[in-house]
Amino acid sequence: MMSLLDIHRKGHVTTLTLNRPDTMNALGADGDGDAFVAACDAINTDMSVRCVILTGAGRAFSAGGDIKAMKERSGNFGGTPPGISDGYRNNIHRILRALYGLRVPLIAAINGPAIGLGCDLACLADIRMASDKAKFGVTFLKLGIIPGDGGTWILPRVIGQSRAAELFYTGDVIGPDQALEWGLVSQVHPAEDLNEQAQSLAGRIAAQPPHALRHTKNLLRQGQSITYDTALEMAANTQALMHLTDDHMEGIDALLEKRLANFRGE
Repeated sequence: MMSLLDIHRKGHVTTLTLNRPDTMNALGADGDGDAFVAACDAINTDMSVRCVILTGAGRAFSAGGDIKAMKERSGNFGGTPPGISDGYRNNIHRILRALYGLRVPLIAAINGPAIGLGCDLACLADIRMASDKAKFGVTFLKLGIIPGDGGTWILPRVIGQSRAAELFYTGDVIGPDQALEWGLVSQVHPAEDLNEQAQSLAGRIAAQPPHALRHTKNLLRQGQSITYDTALEMAANTQALMHLTDDHMEGIDALLEKRLANFRGE
């Protein structure tokens, strides 16, 4: 199986493309976790990266786990129950942990079907935009398995408990219009325009001051699980640091001078 990720950098934006079009970008091969960890670690330590786009090559975003490997009970899907558990922990879960741990905003440009693990992968993005050819489903039960990738934690946070339960329990697959109505995605575009629209959005995000951008993502993430008082305390402490940056002064000067700001991460 060919290498999972194609990595392309343009300015302050890095695009990660799932690059197994022949298998609809199936996931779970040995080394997939390593590939994501390496890519995301490099992004996190490079302050010149301000936004990431995740998309798929070919006609799919990702069809999820490798069905052929499941049928053959090979790789991560073979062996004893403890061995399969370790396969999830040490490979598949590392994909998801790496994406969840990205410190910069992540856009999922969902170009086609995002099914099972592929759907949950997309739901870890901060912003999801879909093509008119996208489909979404968490069809684990139809395969006689459960969401082994933490999807029961991820999806309800995106579309709410009732709608997530409906998708999990029925295995239904929904189209882009319903995904937009349910808040699973925030934008739908013609397939031929999706990449351009994703790059445009990423460019607007990447124009923001990098330190404040990363701290804002962290505060959004932490806000899902902390009290309001804790959120206020975190905001006060983080804001004190931001007030002392050169980028803060640049933002003020740009506003007063009626020009675009040039944030340098200083």
